Formats: sequence, structure tokens, C-alpha cells
Amino acid sequence: MSEDTEGPQSGPSATGTGADPAAMAFALGRLSELDPRAAVYLEQQTQLSKHQSRLAQLQSQNLVEQNAFELSHLKWRRFNDRMRGLLQVIIVVLSLAVFAGLCAAVWSASHDHGLVIEAFSVPPEMAARGVSGQVVAAQLQDRLAALQDATNSSRPAESYASNWGNDIKVEIPETGVSIGEFYKYLASWLGHETHITGEVYRTANGIAVTARAGAGGSATASGAETQLDALIQQAAEKVYERTQPYRYAVYIQDGAHPQMARSRAILERLAAEGSPHERAWAVSGLSALESSAGDFQRALADSRQAIALNPDLLVAYNNVAIEESNLGHEENLLTALKADTDVLQNDKGGEVSDRARAIMLPTGQATLAYTLADFGKSLRFSEDAARTPDFNHLVELSRDAIATDLAALHEITAARQAWRDLPDADSNAVRGIRAAREVVLLDQLGDWSLLAARHTALEREFRAAYLARGASRAFVDELIRRRAGPFVATAMAMTGDFAQAHALIDRTPPDCDACTRGRGDIDTRQKNWAGAAYWYQRAAAQAPSIPLGYSKWGAMLMAKGDVDGAITKLALANAKGPHFADPLEMWGEALMQKNRSDLALAQFEEADKYATNWGRLHLKWGEALYYARRKDEARKQFAVAAHLDLSRADAQALSRWLGMRA
Repeated sequence: MSEDTEGPQSGPSATGTGADPAAMAFALGRLSELDPRAAVYLEQQTQLSKHQSRLAQLQSQNLVEQNAFELSHLKWRRFNDRMRGLLQVIIVVLSLAVFAGLCAAVWSASHDHGLVIEAFSVPPEMAARGVSGQVVAAQLQDRLAALQDATNSSRPAESYASNWGNDIKVEIPETGVSIGEFYKYLASWLGHETHITGEVYRTANGIAVTARAGAGGSATASGAETQLDALIQQAAEKVYERTQPYRYAVYIQDGAHPQMARSRAILERLAAEGSPHERAWAVSGLSALESSAGDFQRALADSRQAIALNPDLLVAYNNVAIEESNLGHEENLLTALKADTDVLQNDKGGEVSDRARAIMLPTGQATLAYTLADFGKSLRFSEDAARTPDFNHLVELSRDAIATDLAALHEITAARQAWRDLPDADSNAVRGIRAAREVVLLDQLGDWSLLAARHTALEREFRAAYLARGASRAFVDELIRRRAGPFVATAMAMTGDFAQAHALIDRTPPDCDACTRGRGDIDTRQKNWAGAAYWYQRAAAQAPSIPLGYSKWGAMLMAKGDVDGAITKLALANAKGPHFADPLEMWGEALMQKNRSDLALAQFEEADKYATNWGRLHLKWGEALYYARRKDEARKQFAVAAHLDLSRADAQALSRWLGMRA
């Protein structure tokens, strides 16, 4: 009884769910024996259950397939939506690109200053031989481009009101509507193109070539048909003159046959009739012509007038520096160089082409450093300029400056080698300046005998080069007096020819600073201490910011035996030019004469920062160390001096020191 009671309560049937199939089969098997109808019923229920299971499977499979279809459909719709969005973005981007292109085309066309040369009209028989109107236009294009390339001007193309820069093209007729035709229409409508038209026609004596440049009028060149190339060249020059008068005025100043008078006439017309902007450039151009005529003061006045007309005109500042240098006004030169480099260094515009600016900055910085006797810095800037793309022969002139910088640093062998390595001068401008620089170089090297022997030949070279450039005899004579005279006179005095020295120095003007110092040098050589002091004092008054005058004054006082007075002047020279090694070295020598070698060491060490390879400096430094009882260090300085340039007297002194050490 207990099993009958507990079994049903604990089995699955107690809850009415989850019947055991094996038990049911067993039960059915038993019941079928007792009741056939029940067996049939149960069989039917079994089949129904199978069909329901099959149906459930089919429904489940259908749902899976339907779900996959719906998912695929949704993905496709999302892809279509993305493609429509992308297409809209592309349309917007293309629309913006077209709009931007149209705006760029309008802007470019409105700023188009190009030169358009249309096909010339030519006689039929010439065209039949291949000399068509388009061929003539192309030849004119080549001539104009060559003229522009040959014009040696720092003026940037965009500073010209009628500039067409390098945009010179021959117009080729097109048929139909194209982007090119559309742009031509915009440029002609909105831009400032210069159109050149013309014709070649027969005359009684041959042919004539006429070119018309917009409002600039026409230019005609006539001659034999065999001279067609020359006639096109003449027409090109006339077009160039009428459309670019300033450039043309600069162009005809150079070449084998400079036309200074014609250039002056063009510039004077521009100065009188041009816009304020063109007037500034024209006046600046006139200042260069006044300079080449030998009137440095008038050239200086013109340059200052150009600055008044255009305070950003770099070429005018540069011309002021050139004229102050020509005059030998070193204090004014220093002021001009600072203004010149300030405009360049601080990118204040200056209205100068990029190519000119790139090399004018280091050359200006080198000249400024040299004027302040910072020869190491001058050397570095000169080397930078020599590696820069050339403009107006400045690379060659920077190479010249490298030699003079090395000489000023007392690197005698290196300076001579740098001068020997210079390439042959390929222009009269370089030949003239190089002859003048050689005079300065020989002075710095202390090669008085060679300078005394060569000065006549150097002056002859200088004169020939500048006269060939179209400069006047007055210019050449004045420049020789101011820039060569004092150095040659000093060389004469150093070689003992005092009569010739005084004859030369007396011809130099009193406002020239180098000339004033030259008078002091000659009196120093003659031990005319009072006269030397007078001239050095005057030089210091004329150029109070220039250290060289104080340095020479101090050297004179040392030679006189006034050591304390020498130290005072050398200290002033050091204050004016703290990177100038010479006064520091002499200051050290003066302290040694006062038996203060211990104090001299600091001066020698400081001087070594600015003239590392100066043989005499290391010799005297070694002597001071020896007297300061630092003999091992002294020997090191003597060893350094032994491998550097020394004068004959210094080499003999070093030999004595080395012999004493042995």
C-alpha cells in the first residue's frame, strides 16, 4: 500500500506534464490488449503529435529563413541609404570645387598682368616660306624674355604697375568653347594683360616690323629682309622700353656699350611724371647714375629723397650705404648698414626680389660686422653669402671678402690661398671691385713692399674696369683718392718713402676716415707723436663708434712708450668693438710691460675667442705664462704659435724661447 501511495505522488504524472514515452508505450501495449479502440485512439494521437512536431519544425525553419531575408533586406536598404548620402556629399564637394575653381579663375584673371603676343600679320610669300605670323610672335616673345633676364635689377616684378613678369605668351587661336577660351575671356575682361599686335610689311627698301603694345603706342623697325632677326630685336627693345621703362633704363646701363645718358633721360621722365611709387624707384636709379658720374654727395641726396618718397625702399637704403662707403664716412656708413639690414632681417618688405633678398642679407650683415671689426662674424656671413644663389655678382664679391676677413684675423697663409683660389672675374664690375679689394688685402697682410710695387697696376685695372662700365673719370679719380690713397700712402711710409707717402696722403680729402687714420699712421712711422695723436683724435671724433681708430691710437702710444695712455685707448677700442682681437692682444702686451703678466693672461684668453689662429697672440700668451711661472702651459702656447703665421721678428723671438726651453 505504501508503494501505491507514494509512487504517483513522486512521479512526473503527479503534475500532469512531462509523460515518459517509454512508460506510455508500455502502457499502450498493455491496454491495447484489453481495449482495441483505445489503441487506435492512442495511435492517432501519436501521429498527430508527429505532424505537430513537423509543423513546428517547418514554422521554425520558415522563421529563420524569413529573418535572414529581412536582415539582408535591411542591410541593402542601409547600403542604399549610405550610397545616396555619399552621392549627395560628392555632389556638394564637386559643386564647391567648381565654385572654388570659378572663384580662383576670377581672382587669377583679375590679377593677370601677363603679356599676350598675338600672331603678326605677314606678307603671304613670307608665310609660304614658313615665316608665319605666329613664328614672328614667338621670336618676339623670345627676345622680350631675354631682355628681362638680362636686366640686373633687385626690383621685384610685382612692384611694377605694368608688370608682366615672366608671363609672356603667344596667343594661339582656338575654335569652340573651352576652359582656355573661358579664361582668356575673364582675363581680358577683369585682368590687366598687355596685348601686343603687329605686322610685317614690305617697304621701298625692304621690310618693316611694327609692334603695338596696348596704350604704349607702336614701335617700328625698318631694314632689309635679311635683317629680320635684328629688326625683331629692335622692335622688342622698343616694346620693352615703352611697357617697362624702369627695367629698360637699368638694362641699357650694362653691357658692352652702356647708354648712361639715355638711361638718365628715361629715369628723369619717370621721376617727373610717374606715380609716387615709380618716382621713388626712378630717383633711386638716378642716384646710382650720379654716383657713377663721381658726384657722391648728389647721389646721397637722391637716395635720401627716394627713402622720403618710399620709407620701405630697400635699394635706397643700400645706395645710402654705398655712397657713405664711397665717401669714407664710416659713422654714417654704420648707421646706413644697420637700417639696411634691419629692413632685410625683420622682413619689412623693402620691395626687393626674393633672389636678391636671399644674398643681400648675409652680405649686408658681413659688411656691418666688418665695419665694427668683428672679423670672425664677417667671415661667417661672407661664407654664407658665397653659398647662396647669385645676384648682381655678390657671390664673387663675397669670395673676395673671405680673403680680406682671413687677413684681418691674421690668418695670413689662408688669406693668400683664398685670394689665389678666386676664379677669374667675368665682369667689369667684379674686376673693378677686386682691384680695390686687393689694395685693402695687402694692407691687412702688412705686405707693404708688394702694395707699393703693385698700386699703379691695381689703379690701372680699377680705372679700366669702371670706365668700361660707363663710369666717369671723375668717379674713378675720386674713388681712387678715397679708397686706395690712404693704404698706398701708408705702404710708402712703411717702406721708408715718406716724400711719396705725404704726396699721396695730401691728395686725399679730410672728411675720409681712412684718410685721416692714414695721416696718423704716417706720422707714427716717423715718430711724430704729436701729429699722430692729432690725426687719431680727429678720426675718433669723425667716427666715434668705429673701434679701429682707437686701436691705432693705442698702438701709437705703445710705440711712444706711454703704456698707461695706450691701455686707456685700447680699452675704448674694446668697448666699441668687443670682438676685435687686436686691442685685446695689445692690451695684454701693455700689461706685460707693466710687469703684470698675471693680468695680461685674461686679455690674451679673451682675444683668442676672436682670432684663434693668430700666431703673435699665442707667442705673447706663452711669454706671459712663462713670466707667471706656468711654464708647462707656456710651452703649449709656444707649440701652437710654431704652427701659425708669424712675422720674421716674431719667428725669431719664438726660436729664442724654444731654444731657451731646450
